[in-house]
Formats: sequence, structure tokens, C-alpha cells
Amino acid sequence: MTFSIITLGCKVNLYESEMMKEKLEKAGFLFQEEKSDITIINTCTVTNMADKKSQKTVRHMKKNNPKTILVVAGCSSENKTKEYQSMGIDILIGNHDKSKIVLLIEQYLKEKKVMVQIDKTRNLPFEPMEIEKFTTHTRAFLKIQDGCNNFCSYCIIPYVRGSLRSKPMNDVLKEATSFVKNGHQEIVLTGINTGAYGYGLSYDLTDLIHELSKIESLKRIRISSIEITELNAKFLNELQNNSKICDHLHIPLQAGSDEILKKMNRKYNLKEFELKLNEIRTIRPFINITTDVIVGHPFETEELFQKTLETVKKFKFSKVHAFPYSKRDGTASALMQEQVTEEMKKERNRKLIALSNTLEQEYAKQFLNQTMDVLIEEVKNGNAIGHTTNYLKVKVEEKLLPNHMEKILLQKFEGMEIIGSKKTMVQL
Repeated sequence: MTFSIITLGCKVNLYESEMMKEKLEKAGFLFQEEKSDITIINTCTVTNMADKKSQKTVRHMKKNNPKTILVVAGCSSENKTKEYQSMGIDILIGNHDKSKIVLLIEQYLKEKKVMVQIDKTRNLPFEPMEIEKFTTHTRAFLKIQDGCNNFCSYCIIPYVRGSLRSKPMNDVLKEATSFVKNGHQEIVLTGINTGAYGYGLSYDLTDLIHELSKIESLKRIRISSIEITELNAKFLNELQNNSKICDHLHIPLQAGSDEILKKMNRKYNLKEFELKLNEIRTIRPFINITTDVIVGHPFETEELFQKTLETVKKFKFSKVHAFPYSKRDGTASALMQEQVTEEMKKERNRKLIALSNTLEQEYAKQFLNQTMDVLIEEVKNGNAIGHTTNYLKVKVEEKLLPNHMEKILLQKFEGMEIIGSKKTMVQL
């Protein structure tokens, strides 16, 4: 039988979809992109828009491939179970039991009965998952952690992903070694709260990175995201001494005023954030620091939004992932007064994105006319595309081999793209 997987949302979902794909292929199922016998939709619920997109995808599949065995999994199905139960889904699971995908499908094929398996509890063990090779990306995403205990006032994710839990270090090292043996040169460590890896255990994220760096053919270790409160002295020491850690950190700010940070139940203030940024840049002056910012959170006045714009400039982020606040039922922010209008949120988001585009070019311009190592990730329309260690996306207008590290001269901007050329040795 054939199967396809549609993945919505974050890098954790990408990892989990890849894991399900590998398990199904090993069990004899055949992967194909469209019109398959079995369709798995891995959903996202981080915003109301994500829920709507997930449900729209389910309806679209029901209409366009009505005979497919439909499997729906992930955060949205966990959060909106009742809605999904009314949509004619064959197998409905949440975030747990994705590793049992083969057993679930085989049971359905045998019994032909609708299956619903949703664990409505935060106290879950780390579900064993392992991948030998990441087939959908040159950079291998490695899920090391799940769950979150932060309970930011705007966020639904702790309720659908459960409490903090980590993959045992030996299992991570084994999986990473397998990735490298299968040709991956860069590993992206990912989780719901990646920086909290090792919570309650005798080791932490820094210990893991230190051990991973001993894998000889592994060239780069990238962290998908990390909170400013998790960048302790131990981590900064490793950052200073371990050249395999990529020159890029994604550190969510979420708001550029102490007033809104407090409303959001974030665990820092702007002064603490800035001091830590200064420490990082003392260690690595040219590091690329990107961030997330939510605009239009309850009580955000125009004055406080302007303060956010000023803070983003002051902190010299090179890119801002801007999100309009999404009111999530069941969260503390949803009960707050002084909700910002949708029109205002859209306008503020537009302004923040415009600022982000300016900052992105300003950061990247300092690397023009430099030669940098670029990991080629894909080749399309005769162009090779890849990233530098500091996460600059570079296009080379020639065919180069994917998954190869190439020395590329960064030459110019075309819109928001950096154009480069392969550095060749001149014979004297």
C-alpha cells in the first residue's frame, strides 16, 4: 500500500513525520507524494490560523481523495479533538503514539474501525523515536526534547505537548552517529523547549553538545531555538571553545517592553536580555542572532509597540519572526482585558516585518565579498541553495552537489537573496 505525509508546523513535527515515514517504509509501505492509499496529516495548533489550516487540509483531503485511509495526528488534533472527531477521520491520535504508526494502521486495516487515541495528560514519558537518515532535508533535525513547563500566558503548547522530558543522551549520540554515517554534515537539535534538555537528569544541553562534537565527521551543530534564561555560563564557555556550534542563535524575545513581558509571564526583563546578548557578542562578535516577537498582545498600546520596534533595533537582531497575537482558549492571555483589534495587529505586524527585512540586509551586507563555507542543501532550476554557519541563505547560479560543503564568494543582493559564486583556486 502507498502512503503520504503532510506536515504542518514546527521542526519537531518535521522530525516526527520523518520518523513515521521511515517506520512505514521499513514495514513495506510505499511512500508517494499524492493520491496515496493512506494519508497522514501531522497538524499544528500554535495559532488559530494554524488550527484553521490543519482542519482545511483535512477537509481538502476528504474531498479530493475520499477513499484514502486518513490519519490525523499532532498538536491540533490534541487541542481540538471534538472538532476532528466529527470530520470522518479513520485514525485520530495526538502527539503521543506517533511511534506506533505501523501498529495503528495495521490494526485499522484488520478491524476497519475508527480509532481515537488522545492522551489528555501532561505526565508523559519521552516517546522513543529514532531515525537513521533524514530524507527530506540535507540538514538532519534531531528531536532531543519534548514538552514545556513555562506556561507563557499566550501559549497553548504546554497543554498539548505535556511536561518537560528528554531523550537519553546515549540515544541522541547513537542517532547522531547514524545521521553522520549516512552523509549528514549538519545536525539541528530541536525540541519544544530545546534549551531545557536534561531537565531533572544529571546532564544538560551543553553536556550533550560537547559529546556530539566528538563525532569526527560532524561539521556543524545547530540549535533550533533557545531561551535567554538557558544561556548560562557553562553554555557560553562551550560556545567560546567549540567551533562546531553554528554562528547562529535563535533567541525568542516575544515583546520589546517589560510591561508586556510581564503580562506574557516571560521569565526575564529587557536589561537581563541585553546583558546576555552582550556576553554572547563578546565571545562571537559576528554571530547571527534571530528572534520571535508577538505583536498585539493584550494591553500592548501604540507606545509599547513603538518601544518594541526600538528594542529590536537596539538589540541588533538580524531577523525577526513576527507573529500577530492569537487568542487561544484556555490560556491566561485569552481572559485579559484590553484585547488589541485584528486590524491593529496586522498593521503592527507589517511594520515589524519591514524593520526585520532592513535589519536582515544590514547584517548580511557585512559578509559581502567574503568567502564562506556553504552547505549546499538543494539544487533547483540550475541554482544551488544552501546556508552558511551563521545561517545566511546563499544562492549560487550553477549546479553543485547537494550535501557538499563549498567555499562560496558572497557577491551581491538580489531582493532578499544573497548571490554567490564558487571560489576557485587561481593557478599562478
